[in-house]
Amino acid sequence: MKITGTFLDEISHDIPHQNWGRAEWDQDFGHMKAVGIDTVILIRSGYRRFITYPSACLQKKFGCYAPPVDLVEMFLQLAGKHGMTFYFGLYDSGHYWDTGDLTHEIDANRFVIDEVWQKYGHYRSFGGWYLSTEISRRTKGATEAFRTLGMQCKEVSGGLPTLISPWIDGKKAVMAASSGLSKEDSVSLREHEEEWSEIFAGVQGAVDAVAFQDGHVDYHELPDFFAVNKRIADRYGMQCWTNAESFDRDMPVKFLPIKFEKLRLKLEAARQAGYDKAITFEFSHFMSPQSAYPQAGHLYNRYREYLDQLKIDN
Repeated sequence: MKITGTFLDEISHDIPHQNWGRAEWDQDFGHMKAVGIDTVILIRSGYRRFITYPSACLQKKFGCYAPPVDLVEMFLQLAGKHGMTFYFGLYDSGHYWDTGDLTHEIDANRFVIDEVWQKYGHYRSFGGWYLSTEISRRTKGATEAFRTLGMQCKEVSGGLPTLISPWIDGKKAVMAASSGLSKEDSVSLREHEEEWSEIFAGVQGAVDAVAFQDGHVDYHELPDFFAVNKRIADRYGMQCWTNAESFDRDMPVKFLPIKFEKLRLKLEAARQAGYDKAITFEFSHFMSPQSAYPQAGHLYNRYREYLDQLKIDN
């Protein structure tokens, strides 16, 4: 199972910013392409007051700061240069995290979708949409929000695909700000399948692919959860991707590049489950040779060796 996509985390909500300009990003897209990445996904176009492009509606509605660089345009241009497909990630107002009600994000994004397509829809590299709000269980307003926003994205863009990346509510599903690494209560396989079957039934036709985050359950639990994910995705006509987290959730320092052995275990579990695609969160911080973390460059080297070995084995 090869990683062929990555998120772009430019808002840097809980991961340090690397202060890259166009030259550094151009170089990083080259590193991505060298290991077979063909899809880049903007993790979110904004979070609260910080945004990635000069949005008139977000600056007026939420008092967002005017960004010094139009990152959406830059990423679209670099994706085109390097032969990649770009997915635009919607805006996160933060209201869901404050209230637990996802329907707030419908109002926050209905103008963003139209605005973005009008500004950037002409780029050939614009290939899809990422519905950026993350959930793990049945959440107030989740089905309505994903269905409404997904359908609007598809309608304005002539049917471009939509993606969501929820997490599994396993024992490692703790908040980044928490000092703990695990929790006592976690979802069972039966509960996970029941709840996500209900959600998928409600968003069928509005969501084309689901990439569950793979870092919230233990490694020996992955085959069972992955089998459930693939089964219900197939049932409701969705592509089943894996979001192979390239950072480590098992250490008290949040967050550092993952040990290659762990990443390989996760990729092998996805392969055995018959997943359609592997993406990662996220290359530039945790796998890039030019990351602020030296360990990321070593992970890149180990991953390249893994790819070379796959060629020999095949």
